[in-house]
Amino acid sequence: MKKLSVVICVWNEELNIKPLSEQIKVALKDIDFEAIFVDDGSTDDTRGEIKKINDKRFILVELKRNYGQSSALQAGIDQAEGEFVVLIDGDLQNDPANIPMMLKMMETDEWDMVAGIRANRKDGMFLRKIPSKIANYMIRKSTGIHMKDLGCTLKIFTKETIKSIHIYGELHRYIPALITLEGATKITQVDVNHRSREFGTSKYNLSRTTRVISDLILMVFFKKYLQRPMHFFGSMGIVTFGIGVLINFYMLVLKILGNDIWGKPLLLLGILMVMGGIQFITTGIIAELQMRTYFESQKKKPFRVKRVIHVKED
Repeated sequence: MKKLSVVICVWNEELNIKPLSEQIKVALKDIDFEAIFVDDGSTDDTRGEIKKINDKRFILVELKRNYGQSSALQAGIDQAEGEFVVLIDGDLQNDPANIPMMLKMMETDEWDMVAGIRANRKDGMFLRKIPSKIANYMIRKSTGIHMKDLGCTLKIFTKETIKSIHIYGELHRYIPALITLEGATKITQVDVNHRSREFGTSKYNLSRTTRVISDLILMVFFKKYLQRPMHFFGSMGIVTFGIGVLINFYMLVLKILGNDIWGKPLLLLGILMVMGGIQFITTGIIAELQMRTYFESQKKKPFRVKRVIHVKED
């Protein structure tokens, strides 16, 4: 088994491939490593540049089309065989020279993950830094993952930790939260070098804001209700159903007293709330069945055992 697997997702980064591969070779010259380039459907000569590296330690994984960063990361993680796995951007903004220091931290203190904090970040203030700070604040408050820079791709994990999760949609931003859900508790951060982009164009823009918020709602649900969805849907259903019953009972009393209630908005609201409450409760039951299928079909447990110690008798 190799000591380290470096996973690099690239999409139209042909000018960055050669300098990045050279920097990885220099930074990891004393480490038994493999570097996995995942080409996410590039339309330029990115694949050709990767093939020119001519080093058996470098691997090219070609995706059939552009699937997005989360899927590309998952493809690279699936391929990784190293004892530790590093994620790094392919645009040269992350510095491979930081990897040995992060690896040493992992080995010395047995962390599940060491994440980078982009010191002196070389990005635009209004389009990158400010939105990033707002997003980091929202994620910290919502998920309880108290990390300063959740957007920094440069992270290192134990193989067991990173392979315990599956990254779907655009959940690559929430990898720390995902591994926490799977039982990872030893997480730390360290300042890393951040460089300005020299070649190519940035793939990030403000259009991703709505997707970040949507994924954040999903992560909050995962964190609080993944193992007990009925508590979420059932509580909403009981409250909604109860209010609907009270409204309908009130309308029934008015009807008995001789009032005309047909077509009144309050009557319609009561009926809708009763139906809505039943739907919430039904959704909770279905979600509970799906969770049981999820755990039992994969022989997963809703808990993680840290270690088992046999206490020796005197």
